[in-house]
Amino acid sequence: MLNIEYSELLTELREVARDAGSEIMKIYESSIDVNYKHDGSPVTLADEAAEKVILSRLKKITPDIPIVSEENTNSHKLEASNQFFLIDPLDGTKEFLKKDGLGSFTVNIGLIENGIPTLGVVFAPALNRMFFASISTGAFEESASDTKEIKIRAVPNSGPVAVASVSHRDETTDEWLTINNVNKTISIGSSLKFCLVACGEADVYPRFGPTMEWDTAAGDAVLRSAGGKVLMPNSEPFNYGKQSYRNSAFIAHGNF
Repeated sequence: MLNIEYSELLTELREVARDAGSEIMKIYESSIDVNYKHDGSPVTLADEAAEKVILSRLKKITPDIPIVSEENTNSHKLEASNQFFLIDPLDGTKEFLKKDGLGSFTVNIGLIENGIPTLGVVFAPALNRMFFASISTGAFEESASDTKEIKIRAVPNSGPVAVASVSHRDETTDEWLTINNVNKTISIGSSLKFCLVACGEADVYPRFGPTMEWDTAAGDAVLRSAGGKVLMPNSEPFNYGKQSYRNSAFIAHGNF
């Protein structure tokens, strides 16, 4: 396993994420051509353009670290190693296609080491919100005006706030929220849900619907580095490198 200088790598990967985001926004602001995968999920020219940027740059920056990327189906056949990248070039494709003005789609770059997300970059290009983190640096948000360290918050006296999926919320999630006395929910797409918990805009993100590891790795790294936890509903560890890179249900916690 290669030794990583996390701060230097984050600097490079933020630039990569911004360049991928620029390609996404060129297509977002024009007509959008959509194809569909075998499972019926959409893939756009923006997914493909962003992936091209990320893969080519990663192969130059860290040529010896394997890459598993959503749009590269051949990479899904790779056996998980002790150190590998998980890439989702455009997370929240359904939100991207809506053009609803919410901009809740992201570029996700996550590094997994020994089953744990140790570094992550999440960039929402339509919102110009950049979240980045590692186990050695902590977690940060970079905006047009400044860069600030982010931490999970204490649950407010008014009660906890949950974030939930816009496109994939289900009955099990609603039941969990009721049982745990969570009465306020923010609905947003993509890995921004992890980041809102990480920066103290929400307190918990329960997810029972299907996700893949590239959907969660980068946001998970940001949340863990901000003091949060991601666990299975039975409180067992939520790790990476699972069969077919498929996730089970999880609860992403702040101080909840």
